[in-house]
Amino acid sequence: MATIPYTMISSSEGTRPFPVIALGPASESGIAGIETVAPSTVIEAIKIGYRHFDTAALYQTEKPVGEAIAEALRLGLIKSRSEIFITTKLWCNSADRHLVLPAIKQSLKNLGVDYIDLYLIHWPLKFNQEEIKFPIPNEQVAAIDIKAVWEGMEECQNLGLTKSIGVSNFSIKRIKEILSFAKIPPAVNQVEMNPVWQQKKLNGFCKENNTWGHNRVMECDILQEIAKSKGKTVAQISLRWLYEQGVIIAIKSFNTERMKQNLDIFGWSLTEEELNKIDQIPQHRRCYLIGGLAIEHNDIFAEIDAELDEK
Repeated sequence: MATIPYTMISSSEGTRPFPVIALGPASESGIAGIETVAPSTVIEAIKIGYRHFDTAALYQTEKPVGEAIAEALRLGLIKSRSEIFITTKLWCNSADRHLVLPAIKQSLKNLGVDYIDLYLIHWPLKFNQEEIKFPIPNEQVAAIDIKAVWEGMEECQNLGLTKSIGVSNFSIKRIKEILSFAKIPPAVNQVEMNPVWQQKKLNGFCKENNTWGHNRVMECDILQEIAKSKGKTVAQISLRWLYEQGVIIAIKSFNTERMKQNLDIFGWSLTEEELNKIDQIPQHRRCYLIGGLAIEHNDIFAEIDAELDEK
């Protein structure tokens, strides 16, 4: 079984261990309510060595992750709930002050646990809809009252329902806004980051403010060249690069062999020449999607898009 290194994250209990690699068991079919990850897949990941699972209300993976943790306890794969780090997220249709607490309580019920390790605001958006449906009509997308919603997030931590709170897909501008009034600052900003979308400015800002980056990986020709020369996969090169940037990594693969490969990124490093090559990769962000599914374009959406594109 692989051993994953830890960093530390701020929490209601002071600093706590934070596994540097998370498995994110999400898929477009799961979001669409067609098919979600099976508990057996999560159990296999636990056997391999994964101890951090990144889920969300949107992904509809909270229940299978919770069922897998319960089964892992029964089988003796883990000795206690505390061995597993669970991240989940507040979806945009609950981005109102009075809806935050009910939302996390529903996530706790889905997961079958007493607390969440890290609770994130999924997007700096509000959707005026009770049920998750795609595409999101333009008229249902609204600006988020971030101060009010963040107060709800702080309440969740103060009540012991989550150990840490943070954000996802937030720009520097929006994090600064939270820092201007927050009693509890965000512990994490989960964003897309990879060798072809390096987010240097945002990553630097988050490190300066102890708001860790938390990321996903991609591929390109330069990475393929480096992978071939080192006898590694492109995914391993990308993951190793992220690890060397000092960020937490969220990856997605349900294939047992790939799950093992994704943990084989320790005990070796990228050379200075290889790092310089990666540093010169032209930057391209993926098309802008919410949870893998598009919403109609509007002014609020365009504003967030522009902020996240800032170099």
